[in-house]
Amino acid sequence: MGKTKQQKVKDFLINNGVIIVMFILVIYTGLTSNNFFTGNNLMNILMNMSSRLVIALGIAGCVITAGCDLSAGRMIGFGACISGMLLQRLDYSGKFFPDMKPLNVVLVAIIAMLICAAFGTVTGIFIAYLNVPPFIATLAMMEIVYGICSIYTNATPLGGYVSEYTGLATGKFLGMSYLVWIAILVGVITWFIFNMTRHGKYMYAIGGNPQAAEVAGVPVKKTLIIIYAKAAAMYGLAGFMMGAKAGGASVQLGYGYEMEAIAACTIGGVSVTGGRGKVSSALVGVAVFEFLKAALQFLGVNAYAQYIALGVIIFIAISLDIRKYIARK
Repeated sequence: MGKTKQQKVKDFLINNGVIIVMFILVIYTGLTSNNFFTGNNLMNILMNMSSRLVIALGIAGCVITAGCDLSAGRMIGFGACISGMLLQRLDYSGKFFPDMKPLNVVLVAIIAMLICAAFGTVTGIFIAYLNVPPFIATLAMMEIVYGICSIYTNATPLGGYVSEYTGLATGKFLGMSYLVWIAILVGVITWFIFNMTRHGKYMYAIGGNPQAAEVAGVPVKKTLIIIYAKAAAMYGLAGFMMGAKAGGASVQLGYGYEMEAIAACTIGGVSVTGGRGKVSSALVGVAVFEFLKAALQFLGVNAYAQYIALGVIIFIAISLDIRKYIARK
């Protein structure tokens, strides 16, 4: 027996409740605050969204396979510090490598991604071959990466970047910051991987039922390693982007961002129970979070109280996701 129209409306309202409430809050803020709907503020929100979207797209692959990645935040700091070390001006007094000329900006982004991907590969091997739960494996890698980064940088902040690097945040193409364009490019590539490649099909199959996927001939172990390596590469890129925006970096950059990214994915519709989620899910979730933060700031809400609001949203989003899963069963 099909659902009644009333039931469908009710389900829609419950399942998308968080997004609807955010939308109302944003409209209210826009009507009561003078500068909320200005081009400048919307550009700022887009800039903040750019690196967060790259992180969320990385974590989405892990969540779709019913995993998670707690090392994301520390990997971001690691990627930012690697980028910062290689892109300091020659005349900067606190230069990390005193006699080394700053490298090409694109090359540095690739280096940061490859180094982080190497650590992600190790995490993936532990998850795939030793059956270590993703929660534990990524928690261990979070500590390892933080330790290595702290020893290497001596926990001192980095700065004095070349203008080509900071120009990624200040420079514009077709009216949008280069950082936004990088996020769009990552989004398009991720969409292609999720929807048009064998790897994408394998990923959803593992999330649906890993045992059935194995029987059907899906290379489960290899796919999991690629997923965690790819995610780590994205965190490295996000760190590179954040360093450009901030004009500096430290080991603390990105701390705790993994929780927000997992929550953003869930709000948008990536299921923590595995097997479901799209690139648009991550985009919607990240947009909800960034607009919420901006709205709360404009409304003058205490900065620490904003954490409570974000925590409540995470609770609600995960509860609704579990509710959908139970309903499907």
